[in-house]
Amino acid sequence: TMGNWLVNHWFSATILAAWLGINIFLFTYYFLFFDRDERYFYTRAILGSALAWARASAKCLNFNSMLILLPVCRNLLSFLRGTCSCCRRTLRKQLDHNLAFHKLVAYALALLTAVHTIAHLFNLERYNQSQQATDGSLPAVLSKMHLQGSKWLNPIHSNQTTVEYMAFTTIPGLTGVIITLALILMVTSSTEFIRRNYFELFWYTHHLFLIYFAGLIIHGIAGLVRGQTEQSMVEVHPYQCTEYLTQRDQNCTHSCCKDPEFGSIPAESWKWVLAPIILYVFERILRVWRAQQKVVVTKVVMHPARVLELQMLKKGFCMEVGQYIFVNCPAISPLEWHPFTLTSAPEEDFFSIHIRAAGDWTERLIDTFQLEIPRIEVDGPFGTASEDVFQYEVAMLVGAGIGVTPFASILKSIWYKFQQADQTLKTKKIYFYWLCRDTGAFAWFKDLLASLEQKMAESGKADFLTYRLFLTGWDTSIANNVALHFDTATDTVTGLRHKTIFGRPMWNTEFAAVAAAHPRSVVGVFLCGPEALAKSLQKSCHQHSSLDPRKVKFYFNKENF
Repeated sequence: TMGNWLVNHWFSATILAAWLGINIFLFTYYFLFFDRDERYFYTRAILGSALAWARASAKCLNFNSMLILLPVCRNLLSFLRGTCSCCRRTLRKQLDHNLAFHKLVAYALALLTAVHTIAHLFNLERYNQSQQATDGSLPAVLSKMHLQGSKWLNPIHSNQTTVEYMAFTTIPGLTGVIITLALILMVTSSTEFIRRNYFELFWYTHHLFLIYFAGLIIHGIAGLVRGQTEQSMVEVHPYQCTEYLTQRDQNCTHSCCKDPEFGSIPAESWKWVLAPIILYVFERILRVWRAQQKVVVTKVVMHPARVLELQMLKKGFCMEVGQYIFVNCPAISPLEWHPFTLTSAPEEDFFSIHIRAAGDWTERLIDTFQLEIPRIEVDGPFGTASEDVFQYEVAMLVGAGIGVTPFASILKSIWYKFQQADQTLKTKKIYFYWLCRDTGAFAWFKDLLASLEQKMAESGKADFLTYRLFLTGWDTSIANNVALHFDTATDTVTGLRHKTIFGRPMWNTEFAAVAAAHPRSVVGVFLCGPEALAKSLQKSCHQHSSLDPRKVKFYFNKENF
């Protein structure tokens, strides 16, 4: 079990460890640098260790801001996937964790922003206290240096200036407030609930990243945090000359009598983020160009439960099973692009998607298609092909709810390969499990299963596909109807030959039955569904795999559609 995990996850763990290691290194290195470097001796006299906390977190913020755009460059990922198609599957599979990495970097940005902001609030408070101080202490003396022209170290030059005034009127303060608000809005609107139910809110709020990056580049320009200049360090080194600042008489002739001079830390965020921003600009240009290519909608099918099927053609479109596309309908919104899994097989001469009414945009799209056929723009396809299904003698496919869409493509494709006597196809038997809450959701997929059922019966291969539909939510009217028609040849819920099972699958029983039917086979288990189900299936795979290499083995694959 541990061996399997290491084989499947060692590369992910390596990338994660490298990212974490670089963050820890940057934070530690710059924390110690600003906490000990002689140039910041006087700055630390006013600010204390909050200086190091602010600067170290700033470096890590720059590093993670550099990374955040890369996982969402879809075309760049497709290019990398294409160039490493000859690489090991483990390597290609990492590219499918792009959104997980994007979220991880976003959470790191949120945490580092909190550290950076709190540290700077302490800094502003200490700058303010030092400016107000009249006790002749070192921070007080350093804070009065602005009276001697441009030698200032403390950016607060008046007793009337408040921390709030600095936060909302200076460039670093104002840009800091704006980019923090932008980040808070982007993170909070990215929750699973909002993405699923209010996709438009998530989509538009996420475009605040433009403000985030603009603010980030401007943020450090004013250079409010200062250090002693190299020239001044040579003339009046703080280790020798500090006491002369607080205890100096008018006629001082010592070399330390000269005031230290200070300079800003140059802004450098732009150096970190320039390359990713250029890459992302090219990405968006490419998306616009691809979207301009004409898409012909060849067929529109309205299925029950408000599910719209679109069959389309586009010049040069080439797909694999399990991939997805982004769809835009300018008549509804010129800016919104929504992802949909392809439900057609690569062997078909069109590509198709099934759109379920789930939110404002999909509702409006379905309403529009019932009146006319509007112009559609398509970007893609994206994602890794689930070709591994074809490498197993026996495949168990598990789809939960709308997670069934990629299996529409896979089931069709396997059937075409089977019919064409494809020599590369090892698959001899498919077990398909679909778990669903309501009967309406079965309707659009029922037609595909019915046609497969019919085709297989006609060609004498009725036992090639065994499917089991589990209704996990039902009411008494459905149960009564089933009881009345218990002895009919077809199912009362779906009209198919295989009866719908009420409740959840007993996975131990299912796996035991497959193991008994195929005692010497390698079985591929594929899931498109929630994490809890993944854990349950993974456990069953381990429990029912034989230690004897000549006997049945179950391999679990969680697809990342």
